[in-house]
Amino acid sequence: MDFNITPSQKNFQTDSLYPEVSILNPGINIQIVTNLRASDHFDVRFLPGVSFGQRVIRFYKNRVLVNDQQRLESSFLEFPLLLKYKGDRMNNVRPYIIGGLNYRYDLAGKKEFDDAKPIYLRLKRPDLYYEMGAGLDFYLTYFKLSVELKMSNGLGNVLIKEAAPGHPQFYNAIDKIKSQIWILAFHFE
Repeated sequence: MDFNITPSQKNFQTDSLYPEVSILNPGINIQIVTNLRASDHFDVRFLPGVSFGQRVIRFYKNRVLVNDQQRLESSFLEFPLLLKYKGDRMNNVRPYIIGGLNYRYDLAGKKEFDDAKPIYLRLKRPDLYYEMGAGLDFYLTYFKLSVELKMSNGLGNVLIKEAAPGHPQFYNAIDKIKSQIWILAFHFE
């Protein structure tokens, strides 16, 4: 899980903090496969599920680390609707590309700031993502195994426009945040 952060240009001179996601953390994603075979080469897929992960935003001032405690956790309910284009089968392997939209709702999104935790940013709960990727279907004796690499980019700004009481410099350093998730998936069908 990652963020595409656009630093604020108007407040950069005032607060002079620079936000960055420098550590990528792996998460886990569990989905149920629902597949409609539209033709020999096209499938429509609905893969509802859950995913869990976290992202850490670090703030720098004059290239010196100021705060690395902005650990934003996410627990998503997701509802992707994807179109899968399959190539011709070669022996027991079939390549494919996949793309579509995914609606995610973050259950871990904070409603209010918590004084016990030093988290000074809040994220919106709903977001719409576009997804695209590629994979291989392996036809085995008793089931089909699909290995897929997919990129998922958020379309909206997920930063809630409200500064934490007593810590506005963290909010002021960021203009917008968009989610980005890379997924390595193994589907058993």
